[in-house]
Amino acid sequence: MSTGKINTATAAGICTITFSHPQSNSLPGTLLRELAAAITDSGNNAAAKVIVLKSEGDKAFCAGASFDELISINDLETGTYFFSGFAAVINAIRKAPKFVIARVQGKAVGGGVGLASAADYTIAHNNASIKLSELAVGIGPFVVGPAVERKMGTSAFTQLSIDATAWKDASWAREKGLYTDLYETFEELRSSRR
Repeated sequence: MSTGKINTATAAGICTITFSHPQSNSLPGTLLRELAAAITDSGNNAAAKVIVLKSEGDKAFCAGASFDELISINDLETGTYFFSGFAAVINAIRKAPKFVIARVQGKAVGGGVGLASAADYTIAHNNASIKLSELAVGIGPFVVGPAVERKMGTSAFTQLSIDATAWKDASWAREKGLYTDLYETFEELRSSRR
């Protein structure tokens, strides 16, 4: 099975970073580190005025961290490596000296919600539901939690964290401050200049 990929392209001052993985755009540790490096490099690219972060396809934006890697954790070193992956990406977004726009075309789970929250500005399709599923699998949303809480507030973060098996729709996410704009069609989302 493919391990996924990161593609970066810069044109007209816009650096577009696209990530993909065959398992609903989930992000294993290796891909997370490549994504963090791509964001850092794009931030240092003089030709880029803004960074757009998106994933491939019209379905899931990001299914979060690799579940296969999660269940294979058997020691502190492996656990530290696993959990530091999303932290590296969120910190790369936070430190980027360029404006980062996230384009969310579909469902976001766990770390995917963290990516959308870390961006400066997030636009989404009407079907871009969200869920923080960490408690449902026996861990807390400690890595993405600070970014989600900063973006959406303590009350919304608490709702997402405790109700770990329920999806919140895109309208709820916009109402809580995660999404700035919602689009009815993928074409409108792709062509948005906001």
